[in-house]
Amino acid sequence: MGFVNEEKVVPYPKSVFFIVSNEFCERFSYYGMRTILSLYLRDILLFSESDSKIIYHTFAMFVYFFPIFGAILSDSFLGKFRTILYVSIVYACGNVVLALSSAEPIGLPQIPFSMVGLLLIAVGTGGIKPCVSAFGGDQFVLPQQELQLAAFFSMFYFAINAGSLISTFLTPVLREDVHCFGEDSCYPLAFAIPGVLMIISIVIFAIGKPLYKIRKPEGNIVVQVVKCISHGVKQKFKSKDKVDHWLDRSETKYGKTLVNDVKTTLKVLVLFVPLPIFWALYDQQGSGWTFQATRMDGYIGFYTILPDQMQVINPLLILIFIPLFTYVIYPAFAKCNFLKTPLQRMVCGGLLTAASFGISAGVSFALEATEPSLPTEGNCQIRIYNPLDCNAILTAEPYIKNQDIKTMGYTNLDIPNVYGEKVVDFSITGCDGKINYQTGSNLSVIEKETLFYYMLPDSFVRGQDNIERDENGLPKIRTLVNKRVEDFNLTYSDSEKDVLNLPSNDDSLFSINPGTYKVQSFPKELKFYLGGVYTVVVSLDNNNDVQNVEYYEVTQPNSVHILWLIPQYVVITAGEIMFSITGLEFSYSQAPVTMKSVLTAAFLLTTAIGNLIIVIIESAKIFEKQSEDFLLYAGLMVLDMILFGLMAMKYKYINMEQNSDNEELENKSERKESNAIDNPTFKHNDDDA
Repeated sequence: MGFVNEEKVVPYPKSVFFIVSNEFCERFSYYGMRTILSLYLRDILLFSESDSKIIYHTFAMFVYFFPIFGAILSDSFLGKFRTILYVSIVYACGNVVLALSSAEPIGLPQIPFSMVGLLLIAVGTGGIKPCVSAFGGDQFVLPQQELQLAAFFSMFYFAINAGSLISTFLTPVLREDVHCFGEDSCYPLAFAIPGVLMIISIVIFAIGKPLYKIRKPEGNIVVQVVKCISHGVKQKFKSKDKVDHWLDRSETKYGKTLVNDVKTTLKVLVLFVPLPIFWALYDQQGSGWTFQATRMDGYIGFYTILPDQMQVINPLLILIFIPLFTYVIYPAFAKCNFLKTPLQRMVCGGLLTAASFGISAGVSFALEATEPSLPTEGNCQIRIYNPLDCNAILTAEPYIKNQDIKTMGYTNLDIPNVYGEKVVDFSITGCDGKINYQTGSNLSVIEKETLFYYMLPDSFVRGQDNIERDENGLPKIRTLVNKRVEDFNLTYSDSEKDVLNLPSNDDSLFSINPGTYKVQSFPKELKFYLGGVYTVVVSLDNNNDVQNVEYYEVTQPNSVHILWLIPQYVVITAGEIMFSITGLEFSYSQAPVTMKSVLTAAFLLTTAIGNLIIVIIESAKIFEKQSEDFLLYAGLMVLDMILFGLMAMKYKYINMEQNSDNEELENKSERKESNAIDNPTFKHNDDDA
């Protein structure tokens, strides 16, 4: 006679598919918006690069500050379901406000409404961050569904990665390749798509309500810990009783178990002190490193890599590096008695992060070497163009002597010994009958200025020549025509459509997408590359048809290839695996099980503080060059790791015994979450899961 298994089979909770789908949409929304945010601040709202970094990291700081309130709201008042639902609505409103404010024809004041949108998004994503994965865990019955719970977190982890990877690649394409409202880009669409995904995520989440297992709020341990510590601090100054530890005075009110758990946790939290510097470096992938990429050559055959698309490298490498480190690198180094303890790995990871910024500084040095040379004190730079059909000889004593300028050509002059502004007479020979100002006219040279002149039949036109590269990395073009014609436009067109229409007498600089163009129907092809500054000289005949076109490279295009950024991404991702993920696992293994959510809150706060450090450094404007900025951060990280190493040497590991198999499973599942795209920072409070 066989034995009958009387244990009831628990069906797999169908509700988790709604939760996983919700998470995919939410992560798509967040990372899609964040990927293009720094460029939106700089290129559309016209903040400086430094101010854009300040705003970007202020936003990130709030994103990792609000989870504390989300956890308290969920655990003490609304419960996980209502917190996720209500805060997600705030989140979606932020997406809508940001998308509408980026559309100039709508007429909303762009800067204030964009800031409101970002604040609402920070409240939303931060508020739900500690709730969603824990709510998914609530759907399972333990210990019967331990394996199913582990499978859920794998699926949850995949949804996070899939959402962020797709959006990180896609939204830059929507931003750059789609044109709307008369602009060369389409930020409204790039922000609207993540907004639509966020609205879809709310709908999916709400539809699943009949299937959810919803628990009532049971109180938040973070609040209890804060109260316990506050009471101990107060009693330290009020009470004269001698105790072994200042927290012992809280035992009468909060119990010995909580006090002992808090003591143990504080020992671990001391090691969190160096963590903010790591995040100050790591989170610049979306700001400083993206701005760096705009100065680089993204051409790969038929495809152009967009600067903000480089951020996709980090999550891709995470997927590769996690098993690589777990099964290859750590075991190999363990044989050499190295990288065996979590703190050793964290110190090594921090130094790798510092090295990544050293590499980044090296790339910036290479970029700075290719920047156009601007005139210094006592010097002036002049370019003189001749769009006329005659060869001219220019003299302007004492600075210019018998300078030959061919028809449709130009000359570049670096003039020394110029102090202040000097106005001198000039003469032009060789164009008799073509111009009416051969002698007696004035030419100005100005110290530390870059000027351009071009000859017309009745005037010698001067302008300010901005030879610096476009902040977006796009080509810039200036068009000079041999005569002024009212109400007549020149058209630049590529193989498919007209791209730029401009008045023939407009000699301003215009940004244009890289590519091959023609002016009107003239057959000559003009090739404009990323970062280049060009002057196009056009000659019109008596019928105002284009009879000749020449173009000149004033500033060379970006020459350092964008793929040179890969080494710094590889190194910082390796550092992230060793520092961030190991750090979270270490803290969880060393603190009591009841204190997990406290450590989660503290870990999120280190991310917020790290972004605050960036805001402070950028506000101080210590250095002008990006390379010097990156070296500063690398140096800070090295000093930080020296301090951390000294602290680690004194730390005594605690052998914490797990209370149950269930709690061990929770630790495993949380470690899986810590490997997600925003890595440990999307962790949840699951002390009440």
